[in-house]
Amino acid sequence: MGHDIKDIKLAQKGAFRIEWAGKSMPVLALIKDRFSREKPLRGLKVACCLHVTTETAVLADTLKSGGADVYVCASNPLSTQDDVAASLVKNSKISVFAVKGEDTKTYYSHIKSALEIKPDITMDDGADLVSTIHQRPFREHSNIIGGTEETTTGVIRLRALAREGKLRYPIIAVNDAQTKHLFDNRYGTGQSTLDGVIRSTNRLIAGSNFVVCGYGWCGKGAAMRAKGMGANVIVTEVDPLKGLEATMDGFRVMPIKTASAIGDIFVTVTGDINVIRKEHFALMKDGVIVANSGHFNVEIDIPGLASMAKSKRSTRDFIDEYTLKNKRRIYILGEGRLINLAAAEGHPASVMDMSFANQAFSAEYMACNYRKLEKNVYPVPERIDKNIAGLKLKSMGIKIDTLTAEQKKYLASWQMGT
Repeated sequence: MGHDIKDIKLAQKGAFRIEWAGKSMPVLALIKDRFSREKPLRGLKVACCLHVTTETAVLADTLKSGGADVYVCASNPLSTQDDVAASLVKNSKISVFAVKGEDTKTYYSHIKSALEIKPDITMDDGADLVSTIHQRPFREHSNIIGGTEETTTGVIRLRALAREGKLRYPIIAVNDAQTKHLFDNRYGTGQSTLDGVIRSTNRLIAGSNFVVCGYGWCGKGAAMRAKGMGANVIVTEVDPLKGLEATMDGFRVMPIKTASAIGDIFVTVTGDINVIRKEHFALMKDGVIVANSGHFNVEIDIPGLASMAKSKRSTRDFIDEYTLKNKRRIYILGEGRLINLAAAEGHPASVMDMSFANQAFSAEYMACNYRKLEKNVYPVPERIDKNIAGLKLKSMGIKIDTLTAEQKKYLASWQMGT
């Protein structure tokens, strides 16, 4: 069993943390129990390019229980939890290629190591795994029957591939499941982003001008949590509908250029490139904090900032101080990588329970239905989405109503009116 991790001696610590996360993942526990009995993934090789966290370990164990041969690599150089990687290798006998802080060359060598098994199914978070596959000759991975994608950024990339007619196999957009983006993106990203900012800086959020760039589900979550901690939240947007929604939600909305002069803390969550650029850094106050919670480290123009700075130094873990020629200091958190995993532990296990339930169910769906699917990006089937929501409510001890026969008939008819 191949692997490349930091230290196998960290395995016991990782095992305890994985156990702790598992206690908050009852839906995945139910899936694991059924998978152990039915083995729906028997004989299939699954390559997972995901954040190597405690929650991911619970998912990997679930897939293995379903009969899959699982290989894991990191989907971000700073998101790996080294003790978790060690536990997966030692206790779960799963091949892992991930080390927190690995450089770009090592990151991609780990992706290639995970692909050496010639997977039948890919499980991606950001589409780096799929992108690597599509840069290789088709014959190297002609056995792949399908895949899944976890995050907004990855789905955008995959849909671009599909539009160009270059996608080689069907992929399910797990990110677009309602039990994923409504909860993981909003509540998970919202809480963990604030957690990462606070852990790395120990700054008071209350009373600050907190600028959220992007008002998608992740941006909604970050704005909501910052507001809850007493911040004066400012939202920047390019979409008029989202800008209007942020306004109706009670936030100040303005261009990033205007916000640059008054913000104290900036968080980007757009999925796009160079959202904060040189012209914005030039307007910022001394001592501002700039972080990113989007998947890739492209939203903040760090090379542009470096070209403006006369010096750079690391002042705390995950904080780089750039001093400009006019002596103003700008602090970049986590090298511009997603701060909720670079400096914190990522989303709480209870929301990842739903996201990874979607991953497990989608892998099973792909195994059963790939022959019927074209080379395209597909939504998670609605019945899976609703099943996960129902299981989650049940695990929380919450009951809801069911439609009566009369109500079902009314909703299905057109004759009955006023």
